Amino acid sequence: MQGVGFRPFVCRLATGLGLGGFVANTPFGALIEAEGEPELLDSFERRLWAELPPPGWIASAERWDLSPRGDGGFEILPSDARGETSALALPDLKVCMECLREVYDPADRRHRYPFANCTRCGPRFSILVRLPYDRANTTMARFAMCPDCRREYEDPADRRFHAQPIACPACGPRLRLLAPEGRLLAEADEALRMAEDALRKGRIVALKGIGGFQLLVDASNEGAVRRLRERKAREHKPFAVLAQDLATAREWGFVGEEEASVLESSAGPIVLVERRPEAPLAPSVAPENPLLGVMLPTTPLHALLASDLGLPLVATSGNLSDEPICIGEEEALRRLGGVADLFLSHDRPIHRHVDDSVVRVVRGRPMVLRRARGYAPAPVPVASADRPLLAYGAHLKSAVCLLVGDWAFVSQHVGDLETPEAVHALERVSGELPGLYGAEPAEVASDLHPDYASTRLAEARPVACHRVQHHLAHVLAVLAESSVDEPVLGVAWDGTGLGPDGAVWGGEFLVVDGRVARRVACLRPFRLLGGDQAARDARRTLASLWWTAHGPDEPLPEPLASVVSPLEAQAWRSAWLGAVNAAVCTSAGRLFDAAAALCGLGWSNRYEGDLPMRLEQLAGGSAEAGPRLPLADGPPMFVDWEPLLALWMDERISVRERSARFHGSLAHGVADVAGAIGLRTVALSGGCFQNGVLLERTAELLEARGFRPVWSQRVPPNDGGIALGQAVAAARRVRLEV
Repeated sequence: MQGVGFRPFVCRLATGLGLGGFVANTPFGALIEAEGEPELLDSFERRLWAELPPPGWIASAERWDLSPRGDGGFEILPSDARGETSALALPDLKVCMECLREVYDPADRRHRYPFANCTRCGPRFSILVRLPYDRANTTMARFAMCPDCRREYEDPADRRFHAQPIACPACGPRLRLLAPEGRLLAEADEALRMAEDALRKGRIVALKGIGGFQLLVDASNEGAVRRLRERKAREHKPFAVLAQDLATAREWGFVGEEEASVLESSAGPIVLVERRPEAPLAPSVAPENPLLGVMLPTTPLHALLASDLGLPLVATSGNLSDEPICIGEEEALRRLGGVADLFLSHDRPIHRHVDDSVVRVVRGRPMVLRRARGYAPAPVPVASADRPLLAYGAHLKSAVCLLVGDWAFVSQHVGDLETPEAVHALERVSGELPGLYGAEPAEVASDLHPDYASTRLAEARPVACHRVQHHLAHVLAVLAESSVDEPVLGVAWDGTGLGPDGAVWGGEFLVVDGRVARRVACLRPFRLLGGDQAARDARRTLASLWWTAHGPDEPLPEPLASVVSPLEAQAWRSAWLGAVNAAVCTSAGRLFDAAAALCGLGWSNRYEGDLPMRLEQLAGGSAEAGPRLPLADGPPMFVDWEPLLALWMDERISVRERSARFHGSLAHGVADVAGAIGLRTVALSGGCFQNGVLLERTAELLEARGFRPVWSQRVPPNDGGIALGQAVAAARRVRLEV
């Protein structure tokens, strides 16, 4: 893994043992040649593994015995760019405490310098142009080191020894503050001070961060937050907030030890925590949502802003809704000129966009919900692929995956492919990732849906394209990251995914055994009234469920009948009867919408997953015993949701209890199918298993019955993990039998 100070570590270790030789970066990794007495070489090899400082890790190593040459000292040689690339690029790393101490120290030459970094922190993937990871191969190549930085860079005892992005005020990047029309207002620390003054006054500042622009505003100022929502066209979806330190984050939310560990890790993602009622945050930061996305400073620039201001800051992606984040100054001025009042930028180019990652802790383990800064493109080990293969992912939460040799490289989060800008970003990432590793794809993989933009991009390549069913990809992604190769029952629950039978799948149970997968069970089918409109309008789902259970002549029940006009009811009934824009579906996600609506949480999703997320929070962290869902004989078996209708409308129990029982019923449904199938390992996947209440209760029930549950952790359980599953399916030629 290049970019963690591995070569300096090796040099110090070898020098301390009195060994001769060298270490060098090559396209296939680090090459070490060490010469000395046999017992010293054995000690060197043991300590190489045992003492490697985080976040570095050794993926694999090979050893050869050579004839001694009589080398008297140990040195770091220039990198060798020849040969096939197999070295691993490192994600961008959150600023370390040592660098922050220097930034806050008035006596240090990097006092208040926003770009301080060392071998333990700083930009990596976002500035990397090509491997091997050396300054000349990054966007820092334009900055010539000053004598002081050169001395640190060449001193084996210094923690900046061979730190490729090394910089200081004398020779490194500089801040600049721009007006929306691009006029230069200030530079260096004056630019920072002016931006801070603007934030105090409730203005919106676009900040050029480590992997792209962010939009900042005072999170305690309701008017300022509302103004940001209006300009960004993001009406309801929660914003993340930047805290000065862990103690401050704990004043805003309930941060446990596991959440604290993730917040302070070198990845430094946004972490979802339960919001404290007394948190000094504007209601519009996370409207009607008890969860709060919190992050700690990821760069010295963020740290200076947070500490100088002493205010909570909204820190959200620098884009308009459904667009990728901006990385270039001209692009930001063009696309965000109507959003931001000021632009706090700098002259270090960003080579590729890398958004903030999002993590939540479930059952004491981190689960990555959006995989980007701090995690991408760290690889997932897979069974050896005999040819490079590129998978294009799904339509929502898009990402690509490159399979090379024993590694699957999942790209950074791209986003929903709803705009031309987003599609162009996916096209760019699908070219950059193979280019970084010098691996021209011999084959590609895509979703089964022919109308996804990702599918069209994949099919445009002049190589064989493997179409992989959506839910099979979900399951295979979990199996790949969990290193499971035994027969398993995979449970893939989400909103929608095209099935090979033309139906809309979404509540699937698949047995995966080697190269064969079989659909053994699913949720009871119903019609998806209005197609994609049903994903936003829970009334349509409830009407369809009611007519599926009781017949189309049965009047709609209250409270649904009071919010559906007679004309709407007549049109929907006709569409239901005639199967007009009303495909058969098995969607678990739509069941969550229906349950949330009848628990009084609203009739529509204001953004993807809005109603299900609020339903989870309504349950209060518990999943209680609810009605059992009968299993109807197959193939495939049907898990019958009909008993849930009576539960949702039972006004004798509180809405909190209805939500808790709903989650309990679904968890028991999974465990009952697992009992009927009888395979030891059960893989839980799909966007519905982002739900902590559902995942925890399902895992508890499975373990109580002797099963081994596995679920996504390093790769998102939502569609952000689809590309990994597609790549594995195509490489192993896994076929789905319906």
